[in-house]
Amino acid sequence: MIKRFIIGLLVLSTTAIVAQSNSASPYSYFGIGENFDPLTVEQSSMGGIGVALKDTYHLNFTNPAANADLRYATYAIGGSLTFLNLKESNSSQSGNSTSLRYVSLGFPIGKKAGFSVGLQPFSSVGYSLLNRVYDGDNIKELTRFTGIGGTNRLYASFGTYLFDGFSVGVEVGFIFGSLQNDILNQVQGTMLGTKHQEKLNLRGGQFKFGAQYKKELKNKLQLYTGAAVTFDSDLSANGAERMYSLSIATSGAEQVRKILYDKSISGNLTMPFKTVFGVGLGKVNKWYVGINQEYKDAVVSSQGINVIGNSQAFRYERGSKFSIGGYYLPKLNSISSYWDRVTYRGGVRFEKMGVLADGTGTGNNLTSINDFGINIGFGLPLPKQLSSVNIGFEYGQRGTMINNLIKENYFNVKLSLSLNSINWFKTRKID
Repeated sequence: MIKRFIIGLLVLSTTAIVAQSNSASPYSYFGIGENFDPLTVEQSSMGGIGVALKDTYHLNFTNPAANADLRYATYAIGGSLTFLNLKESNSSQSGNSTSLRYVSLGFPIGKKAGFSVGLQPFSSVGYSLLNRVYDGDNIKELTRFTGIGGTNRLYASFGTYLFDGFSVGVEVGFIFGSLQNDILNQVQGTMLGTKHQEKLNLRGGQFKFGAQYKKELKNKLQLYTGAAVTFDSDLSANGAERMYSLSIATSGAEQVRKILYDKSISGNLTMPFKTVFGVGLGKVNKWYVGINQEYKDAVVSSQGINVIGNSQAFRYERGSKFSIGGYYLPKLNSISSYWDRVTYRGGVRFEKMGVLADGTGTGNNLTSINDFGINIGFGLPLPKQLSSVNIGFEYGQRGTMINNLIKENYFNVKLSLSLNSINWFKTRKID
């Protein structure tokens, strides 16, 4: 029964991830959209740490070497609900969105190795920006920038111990999806507007290597270290680009008047090289505190297409992220108190997103876009099982209102189910 349930849930979850739209952020305008870090709800509830963390019961998306510690077949599914408030100099806007963030399955291979496979959203585009040009108090020109779509990542990950305390892992991923970016321009006094549209299908691979080392200290303390490297890779992009004039009815419906050009386009997008390393200290199934430091190369310009490219309004720089967090588990096998078996998590992160933007469009006031988040979470064990329901809460701020930019305040509610069993892949025997 459990096998059928997992297979059915896996199929439904995979369909939902591919079909969904994940972002409403204006900062999804850059590149291939808002990038999603591969994190479980458990990891994000600790500020995003995990490169050094070893866990027998939960998956780890940051470091493939952590698969070596899996001792139970584990199915994990996670989603989030986001409440977003956007502020600029003279206005504000609110909204919310829901999304499925991952569906994954992992299992041990012998006593020293493990394997996992899954599907996750990789990036999402969901912006709508309006630029006005004034002649005195009157609007002279309007330009609307809109984008939809996103990419997903299908991955397979393997980790194994080379010797006591030291494990390594590799992960291969396949990124796929589609994007659409539109620029609609209208000039006061003209009957028709013009629209530039670019549609792209993206495909490409990704490779990650990781390592972890654990050393036992005095009083059963464990020292953990880890590092992971995601190598730069090219995504092929194929699609169409066209420009046309149009009229817009009072209802908002668009009617194409004349196609100025319509052509096929193709090119490559290079995903940047990324490294993350960290250290942690703790006691097994009791408590853990760790830090992560991540660096990401600047995004390079695309070739043959317009999705990625520096301009007067923005350019790319090297990104970084620092995270600190951990968990506390009062008593794993407590009989007298359920709350003693709950895992309490918390953490914070500070991120430099790798984008410099100037809301004035002149290029003279480029400002780094930063992101900050504070997290708490709880792992609620299910009765008579090793499985758990995990819930996390995150409050964060992204961007700034300086130089005519937009500041985001967001609140995320994250929920996951982690199902563990030692019998999923065993054949039942009849004497």
